[in-house]
Amino acid sequence: MEEKKVITRFAPSPTGNLHCGAYRTAIFAYLYARKNNGTFVLRIEDTDKERSKKEYEENILESLKWLGLDYDKFYRQSENVKRHKEILEKMIKDGHAYISKEEAKDGSGVVKEIVRFKNPNIEVSFKDKVKGLIRMNTEDLGDFVIAKNINEPLFHLAVVVDDFDEGITHVIRGEDHVSNTPRQILIQRAIGAPTPIYAHLPLVFGLDKQKLSKRKGALAVTEYRDLGYLPEALLNMVSMIGWNPGTEQELFTKKELIEQFDFNKIQKSPAIFNPEKLDWINKEYIKKLSAEDLKNKIFEYLPKELQIEKLIPIISERISKFLDVKNMVEAGELDFFFKQPEYKKEKLIYKNISAEKISENLKQAVEELKKLDEKDFTKENVKEVLMKIADSLENRGELLHPMRFALSGLDKSPDPFIIAEILGKNETISRLQKTI
Repeated sequence: MEEKKVITRFAPSPTGNLHCGAYRTAIFAYLYARKNNGTFVLRIEDTDKERSKKEYEENILESLKWLGLDYDKFYRQSENVKRHKEILEKMIKDGHAYISKEEAKDGSGVVKEIVRFKNPNIEVSFKDKVKGLIRMNTEDLGDFVIAKNINEPLFHLAVVVDDFDEGITHVIRGEDHVSNTPRQILIQRAIGAPTPIYAHLPLVFGLDKQKLSKRKGALAVTEYRDLGYLPEALLNMVSMIGWNPGTEQELFTKKELIEQFDFNKIQKSPAIFNPEKLDWINKEYIKKLSAEDLKNKIFEYLPKELQIEKLIPIISERISKFLDVKNMVEAGELDFFFKQPEYKKEKLIYKNISAEKISENLKQAVEELKKLDEKDFTKENVKEVLMKIADSLENRGELLHPMRFALSGLDKSPDPFIIAEILGKNETISRLQKTI
């Protein structure tokens, strides 16, 4: 626990929909603040007027809400420009910065007045919560630019002033910002601002070992939502990109993540975002849903005529995200529940078993199933009847393989006992007789 009240921030630019890896910063900043009974700040860094868009800001707010990351304070950087200018003017007056007349790099010949920081050319060191002690000589930075002109301060100055004014104690951000830190420490010293504690997180890579980015197919949080992932699953997955509590546990509630979060457990090497792992985690969270919630979620993606409760167990075991339900419908994977399946008779043959033998097995199954009352035609009772026959054969597949095709017409389908219960006694026997 830090003695000073912990204040963390998430400071995205609304210049596009942020990909999932970018939200890991928000998650870690949130977890650390909550663990230390601190404050989590959201600051929209919208001073790039040309690229900042209202819809991107709204997407950030929507994403944080969906993930359950409630922030305590909200700022827009554009509302602080007057303050930035005030600090800039004082830095020039105090000799920490100066106006430099320079020709524009576009070859237009136009001379502009930009503001440069007067670099003292010293070594700067800071202790990073993830990477340890970092030392950098600032001579190579030269007198770096901190404003386009006296009215337009740039990133390094604006960030330092905002962090100072908002009392930020911990700056948690991606490793690609390490090189920015010495510049910002120099500015902090020039304006009398304390240096916050830094934690630079390892980069997030895709499966191709390239940095995760929108151009390489990384999705926005709201896109994962629209694909039918659960927020708890995405929060769980993204929290574990580069962090592990050191145990075998893989599924965490938000409360558990807060309790167990520790900078010492963050890896230093780049971390991988694995979509297959997300599918697995999401499937585990689907299993945790109450029967009512599961039904409601599945029905969201089913047309009215297919909203039948008996289908829920079959659908739920075959999906890893809820958009899979819609895909199943569009692929015709549920059609066999409502119309006689069509298939080539060769598909009924199991290994080298003759058609006569398969017909004989199916006839025996029909005779036994006829003995069950309609009200007792459950998957458990159907299974008991059929397995007695299957176990008497040289190989169970002699009965179960043609049964599956007879009832579904599909190479991959739920087991025939579940299908039989949904179809009911009459339809099940009718399909078997057609097959025979």
